[in-house]
Amino acid sequence: MATFLHRAARWAFRKRRTVVLVWLAVTAAAVVGAVNAPAAPEESSSMPGIESQQAFDLINERFPGAAADGAQARIVFVAKDGQQVTSAGNRAAIDQLVDAATKGPQVAQATSPFTTDAVSTDGTTAYATVTYKVPADDLTDASKAALDKGIEQARRSGLTVEAGGSAVSSQPEQGLGEALGVVVAAVVLVITFGSMAAAGLPLLTALLGIAVSLAGITALSSAFGFSSSVGQLAIMLGLAVGIDYSLFVVSRYREERAKGRPAPEATAMAVGTAGSAVVFAGLTVIIALLGLSVIGVPMLTKMGVGSAFAVLVGVLVALTVVPALLGFWPNAVLSRRTRKATSHDGVPTTQTASGNGAQENKVGRGGKAPLGVRWARFVTRRAVPVLLLSVVGLGALAIPSLDLRLGMPGDEAKSTSTTERRAYDALADGFGPGFNGPLTVVVDTKTAHDPKAAVQAVSDQIAHTKGVVSVSPPRFNQAGNAAILSAVPSTAPTSRQTQDLVRSIRDERPAIASATGADFKVTGTTALNIDIAQKMQDALAPYLAVIVSLAMLLLMIVFRSILVPLKAALGFLLSVGAALGVIVLVFQQGHGAAAFGIDETGPIISIMPLFLVGIIFGLAMDYQVFLVTRIREAHLHGEGTGQSIVTGFRHSARVVGAAAVIMMSVFGAFMTGGENLVKMVGFGLAGAVFFDAFIVRMAFVPAVLALLGKRAWQLPRWLDELLPRVDVEGETLVQQTATPDAPSEPVAVPYR
Repeated sequence: MATFLHRAARWAFRKRRTVVLVWLAVTAAAVVGAVNAPAAPEESSSMPGIESQQAFDLINERFPGAAADGAQARIVFVAKDGQQVTSAGNRAAIDQLVDAATKGPQVAQATSPFTTDAVSTDGTTAYATVTYKVPADDLTDASKAALDKGIEQARRSGLTVEAGGSAVSSQPEQGLGEALGVVVAAVVLVITFGSMAAAGLPLLTALLGIAVSLAGITALSSAFGFSSSVGQLAIMLGLAVGIDYSLFVVSRYREERAKGRPAPEATAMAVGTAGSAVVFAGLTVIIALLGLSVIGVPMLTKMGVGSAFAVLVGVLVALTVVPALLGFWPNAVLSRRTRKATSHDGVPTTQTASGNGAQENKVGRGGKAPLGVRWARFVTRRAVPVLLLSVVGLGALAIPSLDLRLGMPGDEAKSTSTTERRAYDALADGFGPGFNGPLTVVVDTKTAHDPKAAVQAVSDQIAHTKGVVSVSPPRFNQAGNAAILSAVPSTAPTSRQTQDLVRSIRDERPAIASATGADFKVTGTTALNIDIAQKMQDALAPYLAVIVSLAMLLLMIVFRSILVPLKAALGFLLSVGAALGVIVLVFQQGHGAAAFGIDETGPIISIMPLFLVGIIFGLAMDYQVFLVTRIREAHLHGEGTGQSIVTGFRHSARVVGAAAVIMMSVFGAFMTGGENLVKMVGFGLAGAVFFDAFIVRMAFVPAVLALLGKRAWQLPRWLDELLPRVDVEGETLVQQTATPDAPSEPVAVPYR
């Protein structure tokens, strides 16, 4: 691989204008496709194989048109203190709104709370339902404006009026997002490289990759069902890896130039070595993301595919556009020391950059060794306490993940500044917390001896189940072989008690089916979310096992070792556990939630753990490859255990640290606004990167390697012959291109 990338980089360097023009053409084509593409579809919560979905399918079959996708608005009225919504003035205001809504554009019907028994028992709260002829996406501005006008008019009467439902969808607050991430990344790059050009190149190429990937996802949104969340997550991940991958290539290029190599050869060496690691790391991220498709969750599959596409574009940009741009400005990205030692045509002067580069690597500013070197020496000398502290610390943070509770938060998780959240709270106060999440029960009486008696038996049994407040009268289909009931729980939709209630009702099914010959299934939004959460929880352990096994295999191929992959797998599990634990602490248990702008705590979004595991796996492999390959490279050159760790850190610690800070800033910036899913993913990924880069890779990994010694790099002969060989470190290139004027290795830093 390294040889191929070496040649490809040389070609990109020579044909730099062609490369740039091709990418500009690809970007233009993607943008044109995005501009002319239909609007992205709404998020779909459908999921094959769960009871809720089977019940929905049964309803569609037996009740044609019952599952119509017309938008709905539920308008909630709350009277002032001491008043009733049934008073003459309040009633007139409500009737006026309902009458106006009935005449509104695209409205199918509007029901009054006084004719549908939609008034609370204390008379303080009522609600009206407005049903539209078209889905929420097809509602016109005129329809929304008419509804808003009616609500504002009713508010003038003194009533508190709020609205929820699919027809009332307020846009989440837009934060600084990727803009803030780019600014922080720019600052980190300038500090790392000490050069505006070196800092700007990774940013420029990452933005190009984001433009291509986002435009491509938008263009394909209708064909593949990509929603807006897919694009947001693709931007988040694509921007982070795009900057990091280019950062690694530019950093290696500067290192090769400091050794005295001319610009074309330094570019080729940088892509052949660091580029090989980029390919490997990118493939692991892509495989992990595409692996989400085997779980059988359409939404998760789409997120994985969209994000994998963004990562693929980031890899291609780092391997082609970066060497092309280095061809345009071969000296601009270099440090001042290297530029002074380089002639105007890019050829090393007699005062070679090699010596300067060796000295630059040997000591830091002020004559001190670089921080990475000093830290590596500290860890290798105190390996046991560092190892214990890192494992105990991450293990303690992972403990809250044992209380992980999955769900799909609804309006209750939105900000109190939204009318949907206020409508949700008003309904819960007036009608009980379970009113916002009724359970829909569809009874199949096709094989029942007496359909009506069977449905009544089901209704009676559910009504007497602990936790059920009320059950609606049954509604039969025209054929008389199915009926629908609605059961209102006494607890909130996302509570554990509601989950237990759904299980209790389903546990009663065999006895009822045996006695009546009728079967029933429980569905509705609440039951659907519970089923999705259970499926996600059941899939987490197998998916984690597949990811860890894949990591073991890939790392055995790269490092020709068994213990190093085992160490990497354990570190990965510690990172995942700690990240999930912190998410549970903040988003579920509420510790520090206010500091992160979380208005309401509750269950963790169902897809979060699986998506987090997939992405963390790829990112963990990034840091594993870029750091440990340099340690192994030093080991292959005959350095001892401690010295090889120090050498690896001297070359990689600063760049890996900068890459981690950039990723954390990009992910964390998405917490400034957007949907709860994006905020939670941003928080989780930022935390996971911190744990993996600064604790696992910087403390756990060198401590384990120091304790293992030479045993870390041992591999049975039969396994060594069986595994394919992948030259990620570019060792072949180093041997082929080493010259007296361009030594393959800088002067080693003494270990002690």
